[in-house]
This record gives sequence, structure tokens and C-alpha cells, in this order.
Amino acid sequence: MKKIRFMDTSLRDGFQSVFGARALTDDFIPAVESAVDAGIEHMEAGGGARFQALFMYCGESAFDMMDRFRAAAGPAASLQTLARGINVVALSAQPKDMIDLHARMFKKHGMTHIRNFDALNDVRNLIYSGQCIADAGLHHQVSVTMMELPPGCTGAHDAPFYIKTLREILDSGLPYDSICFKDASGTSNPKKFYDTIKAARALLGDDVIIWAHTHETAGVGITQYKAAIEAGCDGVDLARSPLSGGTCQPDILSLWHALKGTEYTLDIDVAKVMQANRVLQDCLQDYFFPPESQRISSEVILSPMPGGALTANTMMMRDTGTLDLYPKVIEAMSECVARGGFGTSVTPVSQFYFQQAYANVTQGPWKKITDGYGKMVLGYFGRTPVAPDPEIVRLAEAQLGKPMFTGDPLDVLEPGIPKAKKILEKEGLPVTDENIFIVGALETPGGNKGLDFLKGKKPINVRKVSAQTEKAAPVAASPSTPAMTGPADYTVTVEGKAYQVTVEATTGEVKKVQPAATGKAVNAVDVKVKLQGIVYEIFVAVGDRVHQGDTLMVLEAMKMETPVVAPCDGTVASIEVEKDQVVKPEQLVATIS
Repeated sequence: MKKIRFMDTSLRDGFQSVFGARALTDDFIPAVESAVDAGIEHMEAGGGARFQALFMYCGESAFDMMDRFRAAAGPAASLQTLARGINVVALSAQPKDMIDLHARMFKKHGMTHIRNFDALNDVRNLIYSGQCIADAGLHHQVSVTMMELPPGCTGAHDAPFYIKTLREILDSGLPYDSICFKDASGTSNPKKFYDTIKAARALLGDDVIIWAHTHETAGVGITQYKAAIEAGCDGVDLARSPLSGGTCQPDILSLWHALKGTEYTLDIDVAKVMQANRVLQDCLQDYFFPPESQRISSEVILSPMPGGALTANTMMMRDTGTLDLYPKVIEAMSECVARGGFGTSVTPVSQFYFQQAYANVTQGPWKKITDGYGKMVLGYFGRTPVAPDPEIVRLAEAQLGKPMFTGDPLDVLEPGIPKAKKILEKEGLPVTDENIFIVGALETPGGNKGLDFLKGKKPINVRKVSAQTEKAAPVAASPSTPAMTGPADYTVTVEGKAYQVTVEATTGEVKKVQPAATGKAVNAVDVKVKLQGIVYEIFVAVGDRVHQGDTLMVLEAMKMETPVVAPCDGTVASIEVEKDQVVKPEQLVATIS
């Protein structure tokens, strides 16, 4: 009887798939220890969105978290992280020096395995990153990414396409220790899984380890795994309750049960796994579980949304008050996939699809080509599996002001370490490898969230639920709910009239109410926003001279930064919002006189 290997993904992919990667280390360390007690030897411990989310939402360093994970797991456990080719764990494509630093830092902080994938299945994006992983002494699991295409689409994402990609990996000479077929949306039909892995086994021979990854989002995860196992797969990704099923990986006990009576088995102690489940459930008893993470979403078969992105996006929509738009956005996403060149719907491409669908719903179909989606169809992240729709390419070139790019993305990226060092030195911060990587990996067009973290901005935006009240309870200050240490002033609008309200922090007593000054000058030009979002950065102050087209502030929604620009030349007369404030369409944010 063949024993099927498995990796417990509860504490990385599970966190991403249910909480948008927002989980505090103090809360889950007992769950690491319980996994070891249950005999689980291989766990996913970080990477992917669990890198940036710790800095942005948990007030923690991902490197500190990995150190604590290793200490709790002990020296013998295999600890694996997720990397996105040339993006590694960053918010954008990284230059070679940062890709190499990523591998060395993750090795330093206790990791043993890295699964490496490219959402476009452009093998060029895997070669250098894979070499760095191998050079660091880590197990390199190279991946082929999978999904189901929207109805009527052909030309990629079938078994021949995946085997063609595998041949390109083998021909490239990149070093690898195992191969993974990764379906982040859980939408590939089981027959395609079987045909792909059967052909891969014939190509690779019997000695190469083949792994399969999927989610239960569409309700076919166990069936996919059975097909993969029957075709010759050696290992799969599984999870523990309550971070299994739904948008997460299939459950350990469910696959153990499904394999009964076959020639395959999971080598587990069922009673110990059940005890580990109870520990994990206790750890997370105060966390808010979004209902969409707990159920099957058959619509993703038509619009392949990964489990790890689905709830991350709905969490952000909750933050900005736009969750009601989700059904329209997921429906619009199908067209974005169909016209975008068939990149696999996995980070970062899944976010590009969702951002473009969000823009199509909120601003009109294709009125705005979002930055990520536009750069993808123009080739700046690599080659898409098929050519994107020519009309979309034309719109992207016009709106982004960029031509089609056919080169290697790594060739146009400037070294990142010297730039990060200068930033740290300028800010008087320690120039360590960790800090260099944090600053380099978390830079965005509107700012640098890694630098914000190192300078002391450590917001915690983790949704928890009180067992007594069943109301959301922030665990600490967040961007939208700052901690009150003294009297606080608020502007409250009642029937169109604004009032300034002072509230005593300790008692919550209203101490003063007076009309709020708008600060608007006579004949000033209003600056209003077109979409809902959070004010990420404000670049001007009252009295500053600005020119038409200058960026006044940046809004953030769906991990997408949108500049708010000056409509005319003039002087900033008022700023009507604050950093981290949620704003709605047509809201006044500034005036110019």
C-alpha cells in the first residue's frame, strides 16, 4: 500500500484563505506544537501573502514569526514557504539581488522548503529564483500552475499545455527537488488533473516527487486529489479543521476516509489529528470566520478565484464598505480572464483580474485599465500563455503610456539592495539584511509599507469576535480605529451639517459639540474622489502650490493604489480627509483656490 505524503497548510494557506492572511503569532503557536504532537512532520509556515500581511495588518515581522514557528516545530520538522517566481514574497517583481536575498533570509530564519511558481507559467521567471533557492541549500519545489478556463476559451490550461510547461522547465536546466501541480482556485476538472500527472509521471520517471495542490472552493478538491493520486502523485496539501474545506485545502481526515479500500493511505494517527484539530479550534475561537470562506462557491468554475484571494478581497471590500459589489465583481472577472491572455488565477495575477473586474464594475467596463492588469497584458511580468485581446492591449498602451514589452522582466529591473540601504541610512534605521528586504519588498508607487513598519507604524487589523457579544472587536489600534489615549475630536455630519465633537477617551462622554469648520475658501474648486477606498498617503498641505495633474493623495482599494490629482493650478485651500480614512465616491477630499 502506497503512503501518500502531505503538507499541513493550515497555518499559512489556511490563514490566507480564511482571514486574508491576518493571524497573530501569539494566537497560533500552540497549534504548531499540537501538529508536532500529532506526528505531522511537514508544515507550511510562511511566504505568499503571509509575508506582507504580517507587516501591514498584524503589527509583526514575518522574520520573527518564522523564528517562533521553527522554535515551536522543533529542529526536525520540514517547514515550507511559498514564493512567486520573480516576485518572491514582494508586492512587485524584484531584481536579482533581492531574489537572492529572499532565499538566504528564509533559510536563515528556519525554512527548509520553498515552493516556487509563476502565475503566467513563463519558465524564464522561475530559472533565476529557482537557482537562488537551490544555492541557499533549500528544497526547491518548482510548480506548474493550473485552473479551469471560462466557457468558450481554448488554447491553454489543458493537459498538453501543462506538459509543455513541464518540458520547458526540464529543458531550462533549473535545479529542482520536486514538482508541484498547483491549482489555487480548485477549478481544474479531475480528469485534467489525472491526465496531467499521468503524463508527467511518464516524462519524469518513478523517482521524482510529484505533488498536487488545490482548494475545496468549488467542491471538487477531494476528487481532484484522488485523481492525482491514482495518476502517480506522491504528496498533497491538506489542512486541519477549522482551516480546511471551503476556500482552504481539503481536510486531512476527509482524504484519509476517501482513500479507504484503495491501494493508498495516509499514515496518520486519527485520534492525535483530532486532538490537534481541537487545539487549533481553541486558538482561533475569537477570530471572525467570513461566511464565504466556509462554503462551496461553484461560480468560481466560471471565474476562477483562488481561495486565498477570495477572502482577502472580501475582507478588503468589508474595509471599504463595498462587499455588496462582490457578486458583480466575480461575474465581471470571467471576461477579464478571457481577454487577458489566460494567466493562471493565482497571486499576483488573480489580484490583477479582480482589480480589473472591480474597476469595470465601479467605473464602467474597460473605462480604466488598472496598473497590474495593464502591465500584465503588455508583457511586463512575462509572457501570457496566449496573446491578450488586441483591443485590451491597445487600451492598456494608451492609458498606461507604455508600449508592448517582449523582453525578460528581470533585465529591466535595477538592483534593489543599494536603493534600500540608502533609504535605511537616510531614516537612521539599522542596515540589516532583514530590514533591506523589508524595505525593498514592501515598496509601492504611493509609499513604502515596510519603511512605515520599521518607523513604528504597526497597525493591527485582525478581525476577532467576542464570544459574549458576537460583535467585531479590534485587538489593538488599526488604521481605521486608532487607539484613544486622550480626548478625541470627530467630525459628525447630521442632515448635511457638520459638527465637531470631542469625546473623552476613558469614559466615552461627549464633552463638546460645535459646528465644524470646512476650511473651504470662497470660489475654491472641489476635489472629489471617483471610487471608494482608504486614504493611503497625502502628499500636500494647506497652502501648497499645485499644478493641474499633480498627485494630491493616493487611495488604496483592493491592493490597488489610485492617485487623486489636482484638477487645476492653484493653492491647496483645505484638506478634508485624514490618512487611513475610508472615503466614498463623490466625497470631497480637498479644495483648491
